[in-house]
Amino acid sequence: MTTAEQTEDPARWEDLFVRDIDEQPVQFVRPADTDRPTWSLYEATVYRGTVTAESDGGRPLWRVQGTREAHRDLDDAIRVLRRPPSWTREREQVAAWARRLLADDSLLAVDVETTGLENAYAVQIAAVDRRGTVVFNEYVQPNAVLEPAAVAVHGITPDRLAQTPVFGELLPRLTDVLHGRIAVAYKMDFDRGVFERELHRHHHGDAAKADEWLGWVRWEDAMVPYAVWRGLWSVKRGAYRNQALGGPHDAVADARLLIAKLEQMAATPSTAPW
Repeated sequence: MTTAEQTEDPARWEDLFVRDIDEQPVQFVRPADTDRPTWSLYEATVYRGTVTAESDGGRPLWRVQGTREAHRDLDDAIRVLRRPPSWTREREQVAAWARRLLADDSLLAVDVETTGLENAYAVQIAAVDRRGTVVFNEYVQPNAVLEPAAVAVHGITPDRLAQTPVFGELLPRLTDVLHGRIAVAYKMDFDRGVFERELHRHHHGDAAKADEWLGWVRWEDAMVPYAVWRGLWSVKRGAYRNQALGGPHDAVADARLLIAKLEQMAATPSTAPW
């Protein structure tokens, strides 16, 4: 959906139109007995459900009929209607997974801010326990190019890192903090990949030593479970749509937000509410 469409008053939309969502056409039909911004939705003549636009002074809020859900993004409201029948069971499995993690005293939420997205090195590493208490938080001298796009996201400048320790100097403390613990991260393969890259460099390319160190940590990824929990089905991907964590890109704040997401998932009733 374009920016103009997001701010446009849905009450002015046509009674009948087609919109592609995740590259699949959806037909919008306003029922004949109403002039409200309500549309019944069809895909290949199959009725999917009904959505209604509600105004609260800003962008419209899209209410999905028959559920308790409302979404700012119309496309997300359609993705709700595309959920497979297995979603309720899968969501409860995610809730049970989150409860198991939070019940384990060894749980740490880990976040890493980096020099960029490709072949990245750490500029900040943080870990918090399940209560949000900081157990590790250090800025790191990356000895690598700090991409301007990364600085624009997390605000960590080369000047800020000028007097900070390199990864190897922090490694003994990191070992004490992480070894034998569960480390949950949001998009775990990225954060774990940064640790692996740092360890390879520290051990002069000795992959066995890096793998040994990483093997003392039980790594868990929260991104895919959270996508399942939200349940926004992408027909293009044939999977639940990944969600942004939504944090401020400070490693401590993002790690605490991750704990809050786990608590949110864990609080799901055993019978899904919609």
